[in-house]
Amino acid sequence: MQILEEMQSRGHEALTLLHHAPSGLRAALAVHSTVLGPAIAGVRLREQDEELAIRGALALSESLTLKAALAGLNYGGGACVLMTPECGMDDPHAREALFRALGRQVRPMEARVVLTEDIGVSPADIAFVAQETNSTLGMHTDTSAVTGYGVYRGMKAAARFALGSESMRGVRVAILGVGAVGRTLAAHLHREGARLTIADDRPERAEALAEDLDGVTVVGNHQLLDAPCDILAPCGYGHSIRSVDVPRLQCRLIAGGEHHPLTRRGEDAVKEAGIVYMPDFAINSAGLIAAATGLDMNQAAERVYQTVGRITAAAEQYGKAPHVVARKMAERRIALIGSLGGAGTWRQA
Repeated sequence: MQILEEMQSRGHEALTLLHHAPSGLRAALAVHSTVLGPAIAGVRLREQDEELAIRGALALSESLTLKAALAGLNYGGGACVLMTPECGMDDPHAREALFRALGRQVRPMEARVVLTEDIGVSPADIAFVAQETNSTLGMHTDTSAVTGYGVYRGMKAAARFALGSESMRGVRVAILGVGAVGRTLAAHLHREGARLTIADDRPERAEALAEDLDGVTVVGNHQLLDAPCDILAPCGYGHSIRSVDVPRLQCRLIAGGEHHPLTRRGEDAVKEAGIVYMPDFAINSAGLIAAATGLDMNQAAERVYQTVGRITAAAEQYGKAPHVVARKMAERRIALIGSLGGAGTWRQA
């Protein structure tokens, strides 16, 4: 992997590798942009090797830049991917030590980075980080629940454009990944009468959700992309839909909580296939909005609904794909606000 070449192509500002042997801390911290303000860095904890952690941090941080810009926040984008220590995370003291070590290592970067929770990390973990640095958000926000509800509201706005109605009653939705966000999304869709097909890389998790929600169909991960559906909702760890798999898709809309479910090549492929794609940075931002602004779940999700509505209105007006419009809108705000210069752009409204 050519790291500097990758960073240059995406426009990253910095990549830092963090290490603290006693706690088992091994992490990749990427800062994509601080044009609008300090980079909000979602902290993920996963079992993976160093190269996957670096690639994940670079991709996720770029997505956070676009998400914050599109949501109207005065923050840039970052990401911190922690590799699970070899000793595991069952010991609560070991968990405290890991996240406090992270906070201590990030302390010198307080002017540029703000840490918040992401996959595998809880508000309690961020509270440990906060004991060592002031650069944290989300300790008092159930961001997964808020994000899931925001995805649901954003999906409805996208469906109005792609399917002709925002009602989910009778709409076939295939959810790939039923972790915290996917479960929340499924519950809201089920309540409205959607017909759900679900899959997860941990089959027992999908089976448990199906026991809670009547009428839900469970299939394997490899089968879900072939499932006839109106909406495909990727809610996994990233790049769930490979370019070569696009011809298999039977959906009319892709809208889910997963960060970067498609590569740029995959985005081109779904566009050619006539599938509407509402990108992650437009639809999964409610948790980030709530953590950054203090808005409640309904207010944060309403912002997502309004943002998706603006994207689809512009897409219809100019005859462009929504994912292209969303990126242009985010990049335009970064360029306009960034052109003002000065420390005033770092003040959060």
